[in-house]
Amino acid sequence: MSSLRTGIEIDSNEAGVVNSSDDSSGLILHEGSANASRSMNIVWHKCSVEKSDRQELLQQKGCVIWITGLSGSGKSTLACALTRALHSREKLTYVLDGDNVRHGLNSDLTFQPEDRAENIRRIGEVAKLFSDAGVICIASVISPYRKDRDACRSILPDGDFVEVFMDMPLCVCEARDPKGLYKLARAGKIKGFTGVDDPYVPPLNSEIVIQQEG
Repeated sequence: MSSLRTGIEIDSNEAGVVNSSDDSSGLILHEGSANASRSMNIVWHKCSVEKSDRQELLQQKGCVIWITGLSGSGKSTLACALTRALHSREKLTYVLDGDNVRHGLNSDLTFQPEDRAENIRRIGEVAKLFSDAGVICIASVISPYRKDRDACRSILPDGDFVEVFMDMPLCVCEARDPKGLYKLARAGKIKGFTGVDDPYVPPLNSEIVIQQEG
């Protein structure tokens, strides 16, 4: 595990957790967030153009860079800076920001525990598709529970999931509070807010850890 120390500016994302999906013997088991229905009769259709072909076309390796940390830790700021830096080097990237995804793909989800789980599961699956397309996908989501981040890692090939932990103290994140969410949570107007009345479980073996200087 490498450790980088820097001063990162503000960020806000919604919290979320994930349930793993199961894919075995070419059959896909899908568990929905609402009715937990499962399909056993869906077979994966293999195409002659594979990930390696797309990576050769793009001259890059598709992967997922998963940035996790408290609200206000700097996830979105880092994600945007990274995608700009890679773009300037002619690398194709896409950012999946936790707030932005809830405007479209996940706009039907609430902040109840089961929907938070589905929120992260969907983001993980979409990130996997981007990676398979040969794109460098940068996911910027609080994703507070270790087991759920690990579930997202588990659906990707070894080496294709890079976890970046924004290791910022709660007091720093709360002092930034760009959208006033911590203030609302402390006032009891937001329930289940990560870091206040819902836990954040830090990673044990992130590929990269970023801490604030000083």
